[in-house]
Amino acid sequence: MKFGRQLAACVLSCVATVAYCDPDPSFVLSTTSVAVDSYFPTYLANGYLSTMTGARGTESNLAYLVAFMDYTKEDIARPAAIPGWSGIDYSTGKSSAGEFWLNNVKLGPQAFAGYRQTLDMYDGTLTTSYRYTDDSKKSTDVRVVTFASQAAPHLAAAQLSITPAFTGTVQLQFWFTLWAPHQPRFPIRTMNGEEMQAAVAANAMNVLEPLNHATPDRAPVWYYGHTAVLAPGADAHALSFWLDGKAEQGLTMAQAAAIGLPADLQPSAVKVIRNSYQLGLLISVPVQQGRTYSFTKYVAVSRQGWGGNAQATLAMAQQARQQGFEQLLAAHQAAWHELWKSDIVVDGDAHAQQALHSDLYYLLSNSMVGTAWPMGACALTPNYAYHAFWDSDSWVFPALLLLHPERAKPIVMFRHRTMEPARARARQYGAKGTMYPWEADPETGVDHTPYFAYGVYREIHVNADIAIAQWQYYLATGDEAWLKSYGWPVIREIADFWVSRVTFNKEQNRYEIHHVTSPDEAYDDVPNDSFTNAAARKALDIAVAAAQKVGAVPDPQWAAIASHMYIPFSEKEQRHLDFDASVPHDKVTWMGSSLSWLAYPNLDLPMSPQVRRNDFEFQLQELKVHGNDPNEMMMVMLAVHAAELGQGDVAGEWIDRNLVGFLKAPFNVRSETAANNAGYILATSAGFVQSFVYGLTGLRINDEGLSQTYAPVLPAKWKSLTLKNVAFRGQHFDVVVGRDAAGKVRLTRQTR
Repeated sequence: MKFGRQLAACVLSCVATVAYCDPDPSFVLSTTSVAVDSYFPTYLANGYLSTMTGARGTESNLAYLVAFMDYTKEDIARPAAIPGWSGIDYSTGKSSAGEFWLNNVKLGPQAFAGYRQTLDMYDGTLTTSYRYTDDSKKSTDVRVVTFASQAAPHLAAAQLSITPAFTGTVQLQFWFTLWAPHQPRFPIRTMNGEEMQAAVAANAMNVLEPLNHATPDRAPVWYYGHTAVLAPGADAHALSFWLDGKAEQGLTMAQAAAIGLPADLQPSAVKVIRNSYQLGLLISVPVQQGRTYSFTKYVAVSRQGWGGNAQATLAMAQQARQQGFEQLLAAHQAAWHELWKSDIVVDGDAHAQQALHSDLYYLLSNSMVGTAWPMGACALTPNYAYHAFWDSDSWVFPALLLLHPERAKPIVMFRHRTMEPARARARQYGAKGTMYPWEADPETGVDHTPYFAYGVYREIHVNADIAIAQWQYYLATGDEAWLKSYGWPVIREIADFWVSRVTFNKEQNRYEIHHVTSPDEAYDDVPNDSFTNAAARKALDIAVAAAQKVGAVPDPQWAAIASHMYIPFSEKEQRHLDFDASVPHDKVTWMGSSLSWLAYPNLDLPMSPQVRRNDFEFQLQELKVHGNDPNEMMMVMLAVHAAELGQGDVAGEWIDRNLVGFLKAPFNVRSETAANNAGYILATSAGFVQSFVYGLTGLRINDEGLSQTYAPVLPAKWKSLTLKNVAFRGQHFDVVVGRDAAGKVRLTRQTR
């Protein structure tokens, strides 16, 4: 409510005075440092296209398209980098000291005075400003605004505004970077772990310059794929350029740019730039001291199955130019503001609030509507090769489901679309139904797990995770037509998989699952992993319930297996075991244990409060004894586990812990662990969000509806927590966790 009043006052003030209004600081991340070694890039994306960012705001950065993949022989599928579209360069002109281009001048406070770069997450824009002084001592005030349109997903724009402190002729370059294929390429399809490490080590030794701290630890493995440029073209008179391209053994794409100049400015010269690495325009213009000039690069991008060829894409870029930057930006901002009507508001913890907004920003930037593409593990970046893991179904999907169900839907639709390759994979391993891969190509759904990591083909809990997400979507929307046509086929064939995968232990009168990889992945090829068995049991129960909803006859084996599924348990310690007691729990891993995941909101294994408490205490102990640089996917779940135990302050401590180390400055990029630089992990952003949506509220999506399964909790220093504009079965309401007059934490629902 406080933010709403501030925003209303701001709008009225701006209308009256036509002045700039400061945004809510929880939506703003800024840096005033020009040191490249402390710059961890963010990205701008709209679920369809993206670009990484650079410190100057004018660099040409790696860019990607949704599920646009390279299929180089013997390598895994990986995102093909499309021509870099963000680049603009500026020169103050030739002098006796030479000619200096902004992007070639070393970053530093002398050349880039008054530097600031701001990610405005409410508007979805990146703004960079500074006073640029080149070696000829000519100074120019520079401001760059860049965005990938949330309102028009094919479009992006970058505007460079300059205010020169001199009169003369300046030059500007607008171009696409035509990336060379990444070298070296490894035969990851066939390389084992030792070969991979040797190759990475050899490659690392050949690095000529020190890598900055934002370079992923596994950069030699997570390199980008290649897009070949087939038909580049440019028109100096029309101030535009375009190309058709094709990913290596993959799909086609198209890209175009139209350049907008100030209305009353006539260029003195326009030349086409066309070589092996660049396609664009070099424009010379006269400028006067103290006057501001804005130059805009309107970019349109398409890919096979989503848009047309270069000429059709060029028409979109030119139409955007006719529309104008301000109108395009206003539509983009309005679309972001509409998204933020569903929000999570914390009263009493500014740091947690800002982290929530950055995590939601990254989730929303990479989500979309009306498609059947999943969410890549590390968004539209090459990390983890942009493959779809269980991260998509069990982490991102629940985080979006109540706030943005239309953006969660493509994740479950992807699994329906890719049932056939999952069937083929089940046949390959002698199973029935569908066996979804650990790492799925986001375009085809085909297994692209690296050979050196292929032990995780036994991490089959992903098949249960997918079924649970399908059922959660139905429960949240109540869409029985969707369930019958899309969800039920996926749920049914996953249940068939589990029937073929279990083993009946006649002596113990129970069903077991052998030869699996635990979520704590150092434990490979173990029997009866508790998380896997519990998830399989839930998937089978779901299949029975789904069959009844669609009027089908459930396989009797589903209920029989579920009711006799073995989940390892220590009677002496009154806690669950990670897996069968025959396997020593003695390895140092980056999770210590996976017991807290039994309390994961989507799974939420039923247990007594005492067992839940014992599981939690064991998890914490194992993090101390057997944990090493813990994975953030575990750490964000500890707040949920503590909340289930009614420990609001402990949950708050874990929320605070997840604000340290894992958030990389300056743009709150979440990394896989506090110590490594594997950034843009969406599962960890989603897990942090789930700590609030399901953890502190105690809410669960189940057959009864959106149920208050646990008592709500708040950290002592917080006043309230509000989930704004929750969507559930056609209704919209706010969920407010606050304190009554007696100080007791209560949850209320307020219809919108």
